[in-house]
Amino acid sequence: MDIVYNGEMDPRAFKEILGTQLQALAEEDPDVIYLDADLMSCIGTAKWAMTSSQGVNCGIAEANMAGVAAGLSASGFKPYIHSFGPFASRRCYDQVYLSAGYAGNPITVIGSDPGVCAAFNGGTHMPFEDMALYRAMPGSTVLDIADCNQLISVLRQVKDMDGVKYIRVGRKNCAKIYGDGADVPIGKGVTLREGKDAAVFATGIMIHEAFKAAEVLSKDGIEIAIIDMFTVKPLDGACVVKYAKETGAVVTAENHNKIGGLYSAVCDALAASEPVPVEYVAVEDVFGEVGPQDYLQKQFGLTAEHIVEKVRAAVARKK
Repeated sequence: MDIVYNGEMDPRAFKEILGTQLQALAEEDPDVIYLDADLMSCIGTAKWAMTSSQGVNCGIAEANMAGVAAGLSASGFKPYIHSFGPFASRRCYDQVYLSAGYAGNPITVIGSDPGVCAAFNGGTHMPFEDMALYRAMPGSTVLDIADCNQLISVLRQVKDMDGVKYIRVGRKNCAKIYGDGADVPIGKGVTLREGKDAAVFATGIMIHEAFKAAEVLSKDGIEIAIIDMFTVKPLDGACVVKYAKETGAVVTAENHNKIGGLYSAVCDALAASEPVPVEYVAVEDVFGEVGPQDYLQKQFGLTAEHIVEKVRAAVARKK
């Protein structure tokens, strides 16, 4: 796999990719239906979806949208639904759980601007718990996207997958990590950087922070492996255990609550077979707040500096 990270931001925004790729999928497959909760203009899909028979604006009625999607799925269609993260998870969870998950109607749920990416939309729009909710749903696949090329790969893979698929993704720009045309297989941890002293399992915006932390730590002689665990469920447990054995320490970095998120998933994988020092960089048991993203990342401890601190703590615990 072509890893191209050099610290630079991708000129493309996630919403641009969502707009072009969902349109392409719909044009390629007449069974693809895109449903939105009155946010097409915010996510880059309005230009085509508002005039296409394969695009449906369900209005600000996320629970109803989930029910419509489940009905379409039962009729043989392949629905993708979108709303902001809190509304794609908390607000319509029961409908997704029962009408899609329990009833066996595959749908793909896209939750945009998750966690601190919501910025000035504030705490009401800032889901830290969406991962925990969707991880608890039987048969679900839960994905946290780090860059645009990964998003392209994932959108195509989930189209014909069974179960409920939850894609957690921002709307704005991100650091470029994967090369153009990359095939990022769902269900596998992707090693982005090798290291012998500690392993950082990261997702989403925290991949960029992990690379920045690696530069600082390397100057002190500490080399960390960075693994993109974008598939939070089903987690690649074999990858987690492999790197825990090799490094003797695991540090998880994530843009969501430590309760039920990636930290919990990694600990579950390690508890049965590989007891090692585990530290976390994640949002504590708190609600979100209003502010620019850089301020919020510092406020909630989601920075390269926090990763550096926790890696050093984990390495010290090995001695």
